[in-house]
Amino acid sequence: MSASPQLIGSSGDSLREAFGKALSACANDYPNVVVLDADIAGGTGVHHFRKSHPDRFFQFGIAEQNMMAAAGGMAATGLIPVVTTFAVFCLRAIEQARLSIAYAKRNVKIVASHPGLDVGPDGGSAQALEDLAAFRAIPGMTVISPADAEEMAQATRAVLDFDGPVYMRTGRSGSKRLFGPDHKFEIGKGQVLCNGNDVTLVACGVEVARALEAADLLAKDGIAARVINMPTIKPIDTALLAIASKETGCMVTAEDHNIYGGLGGAVAEALAQTTPCPIEFVGVRDVFGQSGEPDELAEHYKLTAPYIAEAARRAIARKKKNK
Repeated sequence: MSASPQLIGSSGDSLREAFGKALSACANDYPNVVVLDADIAGGTGVHHFRKSHPDRFFQFGIAEQNMMAAAGGMAATGLIPVVTTFAVFCLRAIEQARLSIAYAKRNVKIVASHPGLDVGPDGGSAQALEDLAAFRAIPGMTVISPADAEEMAQATRAVLDFDGPVYMRTGRSGSKRLFGPDHKFEIGKGQVLCNGNDVTLVACGVEVARALEAADLLAKDGIAARVINMPTIKPIDTALLAIASKETGCMVTAEDHNIYGGLGGAVAEALAQTTPCPIEFVGVRDVFGQSGEPDELAEHYKLTAPYIAEAARRAIARKKKNK
């Protein structure tokens, strides 16, 4: 369902709380779902599931590698394990995710809270700016980063319906309301949130709201930006990207992640095979993060709306130069 910049509302539930509530609410529809926790249920949102379904909640303590390997074994018995921890701790268990889950083709859902700069004051050592790249490179792994609480709730049910390993980001901070109940999330599909033919802004996660704000800034200068919400980074919606590239002639990607290997890389790879065009990348530029509030860090690392708008102007200039 299409939306528009005017749908941006006040902050609501964090994505982690939206995930936890949705998982608890739909658990009775999925009796084989079990939740695996690494001693941080309050930080991932699964405290809701622990309260409603304590018999299906497994506490592993601070042992993420064991938890990830156990999830693969549980899935082999017909259970649907949902593995929850912070994104940076998922990187600690990447070998087990690769072998015990993806290589073994197990139906496990890895749900990571506190991704990217959203970790804030915990600092660079806890800010996972590489997780999308790491999990996207694992064969057979589906990678998802919803944009708001409504999309997160829908994505939670969608990944439980999906047969195969999934890595999905949530988030720590309150999220902007972008969508209503009429929104439709579908794995592997992006959505055009506002139309324009001068440049395309492709974003995921917290950057979707900022991309819409950037479109407003560009509109004041007479630049019509098309905004695409791309919640599935793998498999990416190649057809939608090809149409946007053909019709607008240039693109900007925006993500709370390193500019290498995440959404930007996925978009560039897709367009290189279909309809190449000038692309500018908004993200953390191959450095580690630091302590600070998430909004302050986003400004410092140039992930906010004005910087997305600047990148759009650069992309347009490159398009005109190539004509």
